[in-house]
Amino acid sequence: MTTPVTSSTTPARPGVVVASRPAPGQGSRQPWFVLLPALAAAVVAIAPVWYLVDRAVERGWGEVVDELWRARTRDLLLRSVGLAGAVTALSVVVGCVAAWLVVRSDLPGRRILGVVFALPLAIPSYLAAFAWVSWRPGLAGFDGATLVLTSVSYPFVYLPAVAALRHLDPAQEEVARSLGRRRLDVALRLTFRQVRPAVSAGALLVALYVLSDFGAVAAMRYEVFTWVIYGAYRAGFNPSRAAILATMLVLVALVLVVLEARARGRATQSRLGSGAARHGAPVRLGRAAVPAWGFAAVVIGVTIVFPIARVIQWVLTFESTDVDWGDVASALGSTVWLAVLAAVATILLALPVGVLAARFRSRTSIAIERTTYVAHALPGIVVAISLVFIGVRALRPVYQETPLLVLGYVVLFLPLAVGTVRSSIEQSSVRVEEMARSLGSRPLAVLWRVTVPLALPGIAAGAALVMLSTMKELPVTLILRPTGTTTLATELWRHTSVSDYANAGPYALALVVFAAIPTAVLSIASTGRTKESARD
Repeated sequence: MTTPVTSSTTPARPGVVVASRPAPGQGSRQPWFVLLPALAAAVVAIAPVWYLVDRAVERGWGEVVDELWRARTRDLLLRSVGLAGAVTALSVVVGCVAAWLVVRSDLPGRRILGVVFALPLAIPSYLAAFAWVSWRPGLAGFDGATLVLTSVSYPFVYLPAVAALRHLDPAQEEVARSLGRRRLDVALRLTFRQVRPAVSAGALLVALYVLSDFGAVAAMRYEVFTWVIYGAYRAGFNPSRAAILATMLVLVALVLVVLEARARGRATQSRLGSGAARHGAPVRLGRAAVPAWGFAAVVIGVTIVFPIARVIQWVLTFESTDVDWGDVASALGSTVWLAVLAAVATILLALPVGVLAARFRSRTSIAIERTTYVAHALPGIVVAISLVFIGVRALRPVYQETPLLVLGYVVLFLPLAVGTVRSSIEQSSVRVEEMARSLGSRPLAVLWRVTVPLALPGIAAGAALVMLSTMKELPVTLILRPTGTTTLATELWRHTSVSDYANAGPYALALVVFAAIPTAVLSIASTGRTKESARD
């Protein structure tokens, strides 16, 4: 049985293929065709910082220091970090258990569950929050915000965990169990250790998402950074304070990125034998199938069934005017088109960053990777106003045009793709790439013919995450969209803002239904790839 190693320079024993990353400073020279696009991704990711610094210091550094040292700021920091910590911990538990049931157990219907468990990504946090608080007003506060944000963000852990588990070679676990190790011990000390990079990346995305969310905390009336920032921008009388608080969120995001890197560790996957990893037999649950189905029923009921049931109730209870299905179709078309553009643009920038982080570890690659996570902690309204500032100053030809809107999506959702791409590349064997180079293939050819195909599950997961997140994104779309452009999210917001729940229903249901399509494709493709590898 092999164990994760910490350096690509570790000699491999006969019959053992190891996948590992070099320690910082020990990687080979970074090729220009990877480094330059990665630098471009870093520049795009930190674009909002230009605006924040300009606005935050307009009243002098004394104002910045005074604002940061206020007791009110410290209270907001504790509340925001506390909420992010609670939601992240719950999301890791729910996401990992759901991923194990789908990939490793014999639970009946697990293929369908594989798609259903990812669907909460399609439900906007503000819609889920209002569904709960309108049913039970007493849920408002920390508990309600934790419930809602966990229900819509645990798929950030679930999807990369599924991809990682499907890529594992079961031979190591079988050897460990044959040596007398208990199944739980093997799962915690061997399996989880190898999927830890994917889980850590997902946990980071959850924490950053919680820090940036406004809809759920506003509906639940739980005051955190985003609520105060939104109020300061909306009032317009103190944008400097809003910029200072947003800068504070950037600093918190940097701390989280560093902590995630430490939690991730440098150990990656290893496997036995020189061939492709085979498909392991599912674990028989036996009597445990009943509590497993109970877990699945609770998760699905809380995250999907209840919000959708509330939407349907709104449609059936409130008196509605005739729904213009032409408007719904137009909004759907715009939503899908923008989601596709955002996914393509984001993946093109995330791929070189993921390759650098997984294969060419250095201080430069580490800095680039961490930079891409910064803006994900910013509220959407901050990113949108930042890009308005940049568009007027430097990108006027595309101001309030589709390219600037897509740029906003890329800034927001680049970390979704970087984390999954990086973890997928880490799970593939570096020896295969070395073999291709030894046979005369040029580095660029190795990237496109070996590295990318091996990382395809992670690339697909990243694209799906970006598409799903783009479909429900609201602040950036409202502010940067071209004149006359509507999406499902903007129309849903337009109707719910005036309590027109009946006409909001079709847009809400369309979001869930059509967001299931990329998730289903991703699930089927991943399953097919695993089976193909097993046959080989």
